[in-house]
Amino acid sequence: MATTTSITTTYAGEFAGKYIAAALLSADTIDKGLIEVKPNVKYKEVIKKLAIDDIVANATCDFGATSTVTLTERVLQPEEFQVNLQLCKKDFRSDWEAIQMGYSAYDNLPANFSDFLIANIAGKVAQKTEQTIWAGVNATAGEFDGFTTLFAADASVLDVVGTTVTAANVIEEMGKVMDAVPAALYGKEDLTIYVPQNVAKAYVRALGGFGAAGLGAAGTDAKGTQWYGNQPLFFDGVRVAMVNGLPSNKMVAAQSSNLYFGTGLLSDHNEVKLLDMGDLDGSQNVRVIMRYTAGVQYGIGSEVVYYA
Repeated sequence: MATTTSITTTYAGEFAGKYIAAALLSADTIDKGLIEVKPNVKYKEVIKKLAIDDIVANATCDFGATSTVTLTERVLQPEEFQVNLQLCKKDFRSDWEAIQMGYSAYDNLPANFSDFLIANIAGKVAQKTEQTIWAGVNATAGEFDGFTTLFAADASVLDVVGTTVTAANVIEEMGKVMDAVPAALYGKEDLTIYVPQNVAKAYVRALGGFGAAGLGAAGTDAKGTQWYGNQPLFFDGVRVAMVNGLPSNKMVAAQSSNLYFGTGLLSDHNEVKLLDMGDLDGSQNVRVIMRYTAGVQYGIGSEVVYYA
């Protein structure tokens, strides 16, 4: 059964040579290096966690063993996913680019459309991956357990009770997250506060002078909301990273080196195959195929702050 194809065309005027797709959320968590990426995981990878108690003791003439060394582990197990579409070439013969298909009855999909389709599918997969990294639920088809699902189930994660974040309270709410960060983590170079779009917008607006906490009516550099130009954001000296996959009104504070994304080959996430079935079964179908693996895990739960 072919994938349902709906083509709306008027044939009035000349085709501009461009296809327009809805804006896609990029997988910026991976693209911007906001978590550790572990490629070449065929089945499972064991993440070892080492914990050592106090090791310094008063000196004596003898050797006296001190402290406790605890070695535990977490398992990063990427899951397999696929994209399967089937298009009938007949559906495109009445469209704008029919001439690109050739005059033979054994024709091909329009080249421009094929290129657009491949890029669009890869973008859709990137968007889905970004959303699943943070909010995925394994019981949902096409998803693995994301970080918020894993954090909610782990009692060792430091929980902060949240609320609806606005420009008026965002400084206070982000302050709650920072207050919960363990002293041993504060000052670490890769410590990051991960925020969704609504929190990032509220923070930018608050710094523009439209918030509480004595920020001043004119905002940063007395420029109001015009002060921001996509430059890096910081809070209490800690990097703030907006991640499109994190649900509204949730925040996470952790070292990027404590959060992991696992996959087989990274190139699988960009490889979309178009198979013309004409030579195989005599049909006029074109199949679109994509296969990849993905999953997330974290190391030490007691070093993660989860605001929800």
